[in-house]
Amino acid sequence: MKIFLDANILVSVLNKEYPQFTYSSRILSLHNKGGFQVYTSPICLAIAFYFSEKKYKTQVAKQKIKLLAENISIAEASASSVVKAINNNQVNDFEDGLEYYAALESNCVCIVTEDVHDFYYSSLEVLNSNDFFIKYMSKKH
Repeated sequence: MKIFLDANILVSVLNKEYPQFTYSSRILSLHNKGGFQVYTSPICLAIAFYFSEKKYKTQVAKQKIKLLAENISIAEASASSVVKAINNNQVNDFEDGLEYYAALESNCVCIVTEDVHDFYYSSLEVLNSNDFFIKYMSKKH
């Protein structure tokens, strides 16, 4: 199962933001385990770096992003996803539109985000980290 992690999930892991960290860190650890492939986008990594750098120094934030990038799949930030996000009248938040189309183009079946309502137009399943954990992980652990 391919899942896409929004920037707020990555931020919660990098900055150890509770209560989300409890669930988001375990979801992130699923990459290439138990039939899961975990994706994010370069934009989400940039946003996560920005918030990690605010909490930690630049070098620590870079180390965290490097470790993250080595242990997750990175979706393409394609020109077609930009065009689709711009042309979709339902997309109010351009960044969310880019994430949505990156997830679609990577054949993800689910988006994990703490801002579920931002993806109201999604044809993919959209869950927050707690709901994803309950639905897909609590039976396995």
